[in-house]
Amino acid sequence: MTARELVELATSRSGYTSAAGTRVVRVEPGLVEMRLEKRPHLLNLGGTFHGGVITGLADHAAGAAVAAALPERRAIVTVDLHASFIAPAAGEVIVARARTLKTGGVICIAAVEIFGDDRGAEKLCALCTVTLRIAELKPSTPRASSQKGKETP
Repeated sequence: MTARELVELATSRSGYTSAAGTRVVRVEPGLVEMRLEKRPHLLNLGGTFHGGVITGLADHAAGAAVAAALPERRAIVTVDLHASFIAPAAGEVIVARARTLKTGGVICIAAVEIFGDDRGAEKLCALCTVTLRIAELKPSTPRASSQKGKETP
């Protein structure tokens, strides 16, 4: 599986990123770009992208950038995310550009810039630093259901 296929798969299978409408634009080793189009349920009361949506996009893009930088496909989990909000995320789209700063045996660090894009005019609205941990992939097992004899998805 290529890095792009892995990022596309993780984006389409994750409930949050799929429901939000996250689109993968570019994937290179250690570098990922993603976009999110403006929808009413992603906005704050001021009509700009909600801070939680911005950090959610940054978190996913950072994980994807680190995953794309690793030689083996591994599970990546966020340990810490720091966001500095610089300006309201106005425009019809927000764009996340994530790059891997460090990969290590267990801990990795990525930086993410989030831009508001209004018909091609980009404005930096947030800077995020994300610390991630490389985790072992475990085989999936069915979860126990409250009803005996039935498995939950």
